[in-house]
Amino acid sequence: ACTVGRLLMTLLVMNDVRKVRCAHPLRITSRIDMCDPWRMSSHRDADLVFTGSIPELYERYLVPLIFQPYADDLAARVSARAPDAILEIAAGTGVVTRAVASALPQSSAITATDLNQPMIDHAAALGTARPVTWRQADAMDLPFPDRSFDVVICQFGAMFFPDRVAAYSEMRRVLRPGGAAIFNVWDRIERNEFALAVTDGVGTLFPEDPPRFLVRTPYAYHDTDRIRRDVLAAGFSESSTVDSVAARSRAASCTFPAIGFCQGSPLRGEIESRGPGRLEEATSVAADVVRDRFGDTDVDGEIRAHVVTALES
Repeated sequence: ACTVGRLLMTLLVMNDVRKVRCAHPLRITSRIDMCDPWRMSSHRDADLVFTGSIPELYERYLVPLIFQPYADDLAARVSARAPDAILEIAAGTGVVTRAVASALPQSSAITATDLNQPMIDHAAALGTARPVTWRQADAMDLPFPDRSFDVVICQFGAMFFPDRVAAYSEMRRVLRPGGAAIFNVWDRIERNEFALAVTDGVGTLFPEDPPRFLVRTPYAYHDTDRIRRDVLAAGFSESSTVDSVAARSRAASCTFPAIGFCQGSPLRGEIESRGPGRLEEATSVAADVVRDRFGDTDVDGEIRAHVVTALES
C-alpha cells in the first residue's frame, strides 16, 4: 500500500532541470484579450487563500516536488544580471528568495513580498543565507517608488493576478532603465503530470462538481501568444523573451504529490467545501491515481513551465 508513513520514512525528492527549445523574441500581435473566466469567477478570492496549515504543507511537499528546480533557474537568471536591488513578488514560502540570497553577493539588496502574510511569516521563519527585507504587498499596487529595482522576479504568481497587464505595468514602473522583470508560469496541466493525476483523482469523488482549482488557476495561463500580448501591452520591450523549461519531478512515494496538492494548496478548500471531513479520503484517492500512473514508490513525472524575461527599454 502507498502510505504516508512510508513516505515520511523514505522521502527523497530529486529534480533534474533541462531546458527545451523555445527562446523566441516577443512580437506585438493583436489586441489583448481581456476575456478571462477566472477574473469573473466566484472562485477568485478562494484561489488566493494560503492560510492555516497550507504554508507549512506547501513548503514541505510542493516546494521540493515542483518549485525548487524553477527557483534555481530564476536565481541563475537573476545572478547573471548582477543587480544591485531585487524585488520579489509572490514570494510564497521563500524558495526563490533563498536561492537568490545564496546566489547574489551581500551588496545586492533583496526585498521579498507576498499578498498573504502567513506565507511571508513562514518564509521569514525559515530564514535565508543573508539578510532579506520581508514585506506584505499587493502586486497590483506595489508600495515602492518608481525606478527602485534592477530586477523584479516572480515565481508562479502571475496566474493569480486579477489584471496581469496592470501587474506587469507595476513591475515595469518600479524597474530602473535597463532592468528586467523575470517570471515564470506553468505550461498546461497535461504537461504537469502529477497535478493532472491529482485533479483526475479528486474529481472522481465529486463527479457532479469536480474541484478545478489546479486547472482553473495555476495551470490556466499557459498560452505563450497571450503572455506575449500581455507583456508588450504593459510597455516592455519587443526584445523580451519567453523560454520553455522542462524538468522531472521525483518523490519516494505516490502519497507525496497527493498530500502536496490536496492539502498544501487552495485545492484543499475546494475539497473541504464539497465534502466536509473528506480531505483524507480525497488525498488517498489522489495517491491511488498517482500510483496507478507512476507506481507506488520512486514516482517520476514531467513538469514544464514558461519563463519570461521582460525587458525595460
